[in-house]
Amino acid sequence: MKKISILFLLITIISCTKQTIEVKKQHQTEKSISDKDIETAVIYEANIRQYSKEGTFNAFTKDIPKLKKMGVKIIWLMPVFPISETKRKAKGDVFISDIKDKKERKKYLGSYYAVSDYKKINPNYGTIKGFRKLVKTAHQNNLFVILDWVPNHTGWDHSWIKNHPEFYTKNEKGEITDPLDANGKSMGWTDVADLNYNNKDLHKSMINEMKYWITNENIDGFRCDVAGQVPLSFWKEAIPLLRKEKKIFMLAEAWEPELVKNNLFDMAYAWEGHHIMNEIAQGKKTVTDWDNYIKKIDTTYNKEAILMNFITNHDENSWNGTVKERLGNASDAMLALTYLTPGMPLIYSGQEYDLNHKLKFFEKDSIPKKAGNTFVLLEKLGALKNNYPALNGGKNKAKYNRLKTNNSNILFFERTKNKDTIIYLANLKDTLEHFKIPENLKLKKDYLTNYNQDFSKEEIVLKPWEYHILIK
Repeated sequence: MKKISILFLLITIISCTKQTIEVKKQHQTEKSISDKDIETAVIYEANIRQYSKEGTFNAFTKDIPKLKKMGVKIIWLMPVFPISETKRKAKGDVFISDIKDKKERKKYLGSYYAVSDYKKINPNYGTIKGFRKLVKTAHQNNLFVILDWVPNHTGWDHSWIKNHPEFYTKNEKGEITDPLDANGKSMGWTDVADLNYNNKDLHKSMINEMKYWITNENIDGFRCDVAGQVPLSFWKEAIPLLRKEKKIFMLAEAWEPELVKNNLFDMAYAWEGHHIMNEIAQGKKTVTDWDNYIKKIDTTYNKEAILMNFITNHDENSWNGTVKERLGNASDAMLALTYLTPGMPLIYSGQEYDLNHKLKFFEKDSIPKKAGNTFVLLEKLGALKNNYPALNGGKNKAKYNRLKTNNSNILFFERTKNKDTIIYLANLKDTLEHFKIPENLKLKKDYLTNYNQDFSKEEIVLKPWEYHILIK
């Protein structure tokens, strides 16, 4: 009996080793994301829970060809991991444990960012097979998949709470705390436990968890939640080790310039640009503020740094309002600006379908699925981004040249690379605006309408928020 057991064990080990080798070989033959891909990429934030009525990987996977039509090259999956039951939030400062009605409790699914296990799949979304099918389908369509990673904290159910309490921040009483601000006060994220990166063993464990998804599931990188609150020393250690496994794309939910230096993160958030677009639309700021922002980028970030341009994302939609609520009639002009500005444009789940309500954050919700004007616009903008070098936004991005007009409410600039030139001309004001442009500038084709536009007149008039994308 012992001999049979040992033989069976050996066969099992050999079989598992064989499968691991085969998986690694398969991954090695697949295309990895390249600098060329990044230059022309549009990124899509996929909220699996809310993307469909089913809220599953399979329901999302069916629509990957639609994303490709919009020029999407990178799919960012919001956290796909199980969510902690302990201290699970229902709304605001209310935990599900505060709710007496059992039926009422069931509808609260908790925050995506309260992870209970970094190596497992949230069963509400499906199985690991469903996840693998999503990744495979994306790769077959020449798209890449990055996971939303939560390195700053875990849910209160995570095994590290019991097995490695030394990984966590503790108060004077020795109790594990939720994340605290610089003054030692709670940031309000009471459904998660704060990780302490002074512990070097935590570094090793976290890196191993991240490696798992690259080597076992062939993902193409990570979007790292609140990356600026994790010590830079960790990223300096982790990212080079992760890149030894595969060429990956790294997005930091942060603005700090040091994170996109020295081959660390590829891309950071254009938070300031996002806020300025909101404030211009609301009449609180002007084109001058935008010009100053562009100049600031040039002096603040190194040339290879990429910024992600956006008018919405999961936080903005759920907490600050829909695109129309924040941008009103300026919505399309600002959306186009995210594509024409140096960097990479973001589409958030539902944006393409004119999502007109705030998605519930802790409960099941869903986005509309009827394609309208925004879907058509995103298809056109995506094709422009994918195919014109003048909109390259990666490490070898196209130049941005501000063009002059005699009206401070008109934003007028060109992007150029090689012999390719594309121009953005917009009235970023809610009033009718008259202006002149240089006589020697010959502008012809309007990309969005496909009509030849005559801008040789002495005076040009643009309606409120009217914009043009011109191919010179």
